[in-house]
Amino acid sequence: MTEIQIDKSRTALVVIDLQKGITGMPGEPYAGQFVVANAARLADAFRANGMAVFLVRVKRSADMKDSLKPITDTPSPPPSVLPPDWSEIVPELGPKEGDMVITKKQWGAFFGTELDLQLRRRHIDTIVLCGISTSYGVESTARFAYEYGYQQIFAEDAMSARSREEHEHPVRVIFPRIGRVRTTDAILKALG
Repeated sequence: MTEIQIDKSRTALVVIDLQKGITGMPGEPYAGQFVVANAARLADAFRANGMAVFLVRVKRSADMKDSLKPITDTPSPPPSVLPPDWSEIVPELGPKEGDMVITKKQWGAFFGTELDLQLRRRHIDTIVLCGISTSYGVESTARFAYEYGYQQIFAEDAMSARSREEHEHPVRVIFPRIGRVRTTDAILKALG
């Protein structure tokens, strides 16, 4: 893969669902703490370069009335009582001063949130995307970002999914068609 160039004035980091209730779940091919460590390295580098960091979390209302209810072949498990800190961003990521926290209700970070507005206000046209889960929150966000015209760089080793297959399919098939897939180290190298 070719080295990437990153325009620091027009690029933001978007971190998906690295929150207390999700990062402890089993993941493949990377454990949650490995993903958190790489995402934290990226966030620290972005902050050090004066670049925007968006921390996205999912938080639903207690009555679940804000959740979509599609008729599906594989229904979601019934809602359960979540610990009060379930939606809090993991402490390794912050939020730190200047970070933007986006709260979503569905898989993708654009649907029903101010993410697009806040990126455009900052003249961002490129996002570096990472988080959990590769095939849900990250992929849904990536598809919206593509349709909204954003350039994308995917930090492959700063994301994970429920299974290796759920991680590898978007990384091998979807993401290369809508952006560039790189490692955390390659992105950090491009940031200098």
